[in-house]
Amino acid sequence: MTITPENLLKKKLVGLKAEIKNSTDPTQEGIKGEIGDETRDTLTIDGRQVEKENCIFLVEIPSGEVVELKGKIIAKRPEDREDMKIPSKWKSID
Repeated sequence: MTITPENLLKKKLVGLKAEIKNSTDPTQEGIKGEIGDETRDTLTIDGRQVEKENCIFLVEIPSGEVVELKGKIIAKRPEDREDMKIPSKWKSID
Protein backbone atom coordinates (compact mmCIF):
# COMPACT_ATOMS: atom_id res chain seq x y z
CA MET A 1 0.00 0.00 0.00
CA THR A 2 1.26 3.46 -0.91
CA ILE A 3 2.20 5.85 1.88
CA THR A 4 -0.07 8.90 2.03
CA PRO A 5 -0.43 11.70 4.60
CA GLU A 6 -3.62 9.99 5.79
CA ASN A 7 -1.98 6.63 6.53
CA LEU A 8 1.57 7.70 7.44
CA LEU A 9 0.99 7.09 11.15
CA LYS A 10 0.26 3.44 10.48
CA LYS A 11 3.43 2.84 8.47
CA LYS A 12 7.02 2.13 9.42
CA LEU A 13 9.06 5.27 8.94
CA VAL A 14 12.39 3.58 8.14
CA GLY A 15 13.74 4.73 4.78
CA LEU A 16 11.82 8.01 4.69
CA LYS A 17 13.57 11.38 4.82
CA ALA A 18 12.93 13.43 7.94
CA GLU A 19 13.94 16.65 9.63
CA ILE A 20 13.46 17.70 13.23
CA LYS A 21 11.45 20.91 13.14
CA ASN A 22 11.21 21.45 16.92
CA SER A 23 12.67 19.65 19.91
CA THR A 24 12.88 20.11 23.65
CA ASP A 25 16.63 19.65 23.06
CA PRO A 26 17.71 22.61 20.90
CA THR A 27 20.83 20.74 19.73
CA GLN A 28 18.57 18.31 17.84
CA GLU A 29 16.63 20.93 15.88
CA GLY A 30 17.50 20.82 12.21
CA ILE A 31 18.83 17.26 12.19
CA LYS A 32 17.81 15.80 8.85
CA GLY A 33 18.43 12.73 6.79
CA GLU A 34 17.07 9.27 6.20
CA ILE A 35 15.39 7.40 9.04
CA GLY A 36 17.61 4.39 9.58
CA ASP A 37 15.87 2.74 12.52
CA GLU A 38 12.73 3.07 14.59
CA THR A 39 11.94 1.77 18.05
CA ARG A 40 9.04 2.46 20.37
CA ASP A 41 10.65 5.60 21.75
CA THR A 42 13.27 6.67 19.22
CA LEU A 43 14.06 7.38 15.59
CA THR A 44 17.58 7.21 14.19
CA ILE A 45 18.04 10.04 11.69
CA ASP A 46 21.35 10.39 9.89
CA GLY A 47 22.96 8.11 12.49
CA ARG A 48 21.71 10.14 15.46
CA GLN A 49 19.16 8.67 17.83
CA VAL A 50 16.41 11.07 18.94
CA GLU A 51 13.49 10.66 21.31
CA LYS A 52 10.16 10.73 19.43
CA GLU A 53 8.28 12.20 22.38
CA ASN A 54 10.40 15.36 22.44
CA CYS A 55 10.24 16.31 18.77
CA ILE A 56 8.11 17.51 15.90
CA PHE A 57 9.25 15.96 12.63
CA LEU A 58 8.86 16.92 8.99
CA VAL A 59 8.66 13.65 7.06
CA GLU A 60 8.83 13.41 3.28
CA ILE A 61 6.65 10.65 1.85
CA PRO A 62 7.48 8.98 -1.50
CA SER A 63 5.20 11.36 -3.44
CA GLY A 64 7.45 14.24 -2.31
CA GLU A 65 4.83 15.69 0.01
CA VAL A 66 6.09 16.77 3.44
CA VAL A 67 4.00 15.88 6.49
CA GLU A 68 4.44 17.26 10.01
CA LEU A 69 4.36 14.57 12.68
CA LYS A 70 4.22 15.20 16.40
CA GLY A 71 6.48 12.76 18.17
CA LYS A 72 3.96 12.25 20.98
CA ILE A 73 1.53 10.72 18.46
CA ILE A 74 4.05 8.28 16.97
CA ALA A 75 5.73 7.33 20.28
CA LYS A 76 4.69 3.68 19.90
CA ARG A 77 6.14 0.61 18.27
CA PRO A 78 5.43 0.70 14.51
CA GLU A 79 3.38 -2.50 14.75
CA ASP A 80 1.24 -1.00 17.53
CA ARG A 81 0.42 2.03 15.36
CA GLU A 82 -1.22 -0.15 12.69
CA ASP A 83 -4.45 -0.37 14.71
CA MET A 84 -4.44 3.10 16.25
CA LYS A 85 -7.08 5.69 15.51
CA ILE A 86 -5.69 8.45 13.31
CA PRO A 87 -6.11 11.95 14.78
CA SER A 88 -8.56 14.06 12.79
CA LYS A 89 -6.15 16.97 12.27
CA TRP A 90 -3.25 16.43 9.92
CA LYS A 91 -0.91 19.08 8.72
CA SER A 92 0.67 18.61 5.33
CA ILE A 93 3.42 21.05 4.38
CA ASP A 94 3.74 21.66 0.63
